[in-house]
Amino acid sequence: MSTQFESSARKLDWVKWLVVVVLLVAATLGNQYAADISVWIRMGAVVVVSLVALGLALTTAKGRDLIEMSKKSWIEAQKIVWPTKDETWQTTLIVLAVVVVASLLLWFVDFIFGRGISAIIG
Repeated sequence: MSTQFESSARKLDWVKWLVVVVLLVAATLGNQYAADISVWIRMGAVVVVSLVALGLALTTAKGRDLIEMSKKSWIEAQKIVWPTKDETWQTTLIVLAVVVVASLLLWFVDFIFGRGISAIIG
């Protein structure tokens, strides 16, 4: 019986997605063809229809998965330990020093190759 329910829910999800697409297409075409109506009214209608479509999309299996993943992502984001101001400055200075050293090294290699090529070519 569980598989029958899942099959029916899957079919209902396809219907919901179809309605979502129809709503979004209708909002787009309605906005385009109702150019004589105030832009604020059209913008409000597009926002309302888009929110309805979003709400309907979130009631599907994929929508519920998205909500669950968002909740888990938020929990993980709360676990982030941001560096202190001193750690940020230290890291910035280290990166700057490495960039300067690498630049000088590359300049030196380029200079040597340039001199070597000039000596060969004449």
